[in-house]
Amino acid sequence: MKRISLFIISILTISASAQTTIKQDAGIKQMVDEVSSKNIEAIVRKLVSFKTRHTLSDTVSKTEGIGAARNWIKAEYERYAAASNGRMKVEFDAFIQPQGNRIDKPTPMKNVLAILKGTDTADKRIYIISGHYDSRVTDVMNVKDFAPGAVDDASGTAVSMELARVMAKRSFPATIIFMAVVGEEQGLYGSTNVAKRAKAEGWQIDALLNNDIVGNTYGMETGLKDNRSVRVFSEGVPATETEKQASTRNSVGGENDSPARELARYTKEIAERYVEQLDVKLIYRRDRYLRGGDHTPFSQQGYTAIRITEMNEDFNRQHQDIRKENGIDYGDLPDFADYDYIQKVARMNLSVLANLALAPSEPQNVGIITSGLTNKTQLKWDAPKGKAPSGYYVLMRETISPFWEKKFYVTSTNANIGYSKDNYLFAVQAVDADGHESLPVFPKPVR
Repeated sequence: MKRISLFIISILTISASAQTTIKQDAGIKQMVDEVSSKNIEAIVRKLVSFKTRHTLSDTVSKTEGIGAARNWIKAEYERYAAASNGRMKVEFDAFIQPQGNRIDKPTPMKNVLAILKGTDTADKRIYIISGHYDSRVTDVMNVKDFAPGAVDDASGTAVSMELARVMAKRSFPATIIFMAVVGEEQGLYGSTNVAKRAKAEGWQIDALLNNDIVGNTYGMETGLKDNRSVRVFSEGVPATETEKQASTRNSVGGENDSPARELARYTKEIAERYVEQLDVKLIYRRDRYLRGGDHTPFSQQGYTAIRITEMNEDFNRQHQDIRKENGIDYGDLPDFADYDYIQKVARMNLSVLANLALAPSEPQNVGIITSGLTNKTQLKWDAPKGKAPSGYYVLMRETISPFWEKKFYVTSTNANIGYSKDNYLFAVQAVDADGHESLPVFPKPVR
């Protein structure tokens, strides 16, 4: 077989960094720079002003309760949409949640979705950024007391809203949904409704970024102050994995190459390319111990989803009645949030969303040829649907490495690599002329 020409883009020399190539898109960098900490703080403080955003709280008042909060969020999204030339549509995703766990009676609930429609009508890809706008205090059924929820999760909602403001003015081939969901504290009810709706309606969600608790930089228990680290949680074994897929995963050693893990690696590489003083920590778990998040219902429907969370959580703030005991302040108040840090997390999200929405779709049917014994690696794939890429990156790393270490550029849909498939892991991603890269696809064995 004729060997195709390969071009090595770069090689990692520092194991602590996932950066493999330095090429910024000027338009994306401009959007990143537009993300404002002042706007984020204003959003958080406005959400706190509704006194409580408990899912079961008042829906009639114009100034207090979950109803006033969701109406304000929708109005703000609509204000941002005015700059989109009609491409951004805002809607309530309304449903009735039956009586059940942490729900004492059938309850009308509403998620808020701002949908920035892609410009390519043939491109069905959807990328979602989400935060939950409900809040709580110590008693999860307390609907009356002040529940500010500044960091959990007005911070994540503010990230979604600020990105909608910045990105509504731009055009992307793929669709982006900026989402604020309800019912997280009662049992992930809002995100579950959207995920099930998406599955039933055939949404092609390529990635979901869930931002939950992204505003604190001081760990009370540890005494650590860290305003540059952020965690990305990703599942290793897909929730919808079949017995056949499990057998393949076991045979090729693909435990750390699920779609969610590829999205997590992509997030680290792209975010650190665009955001200064940022260290994205990859956590190989779906979520933290004893906790859950709105990415999980999407994972359970077979979508690629990750959770983004601050490095040092302060549990004196989360799910606490507002009080002071033994000189210690308790409660999730806005004065204790770090708005420059939330800005950094928002910029991280924007860089990833923009690159994905501008990039070609993922290559299809990516395979690693296993029909013969060889110390080289042969890969083949089909071109992605939609926009034709200018080429492809074949990614390579040692089996013990968490990050891709080499990138080979090819222009055809096959590659012969002078490294053994037995000793390394590979993936393939599509790239356009401006350097926008699709998510990597881990190959399946083919003969």
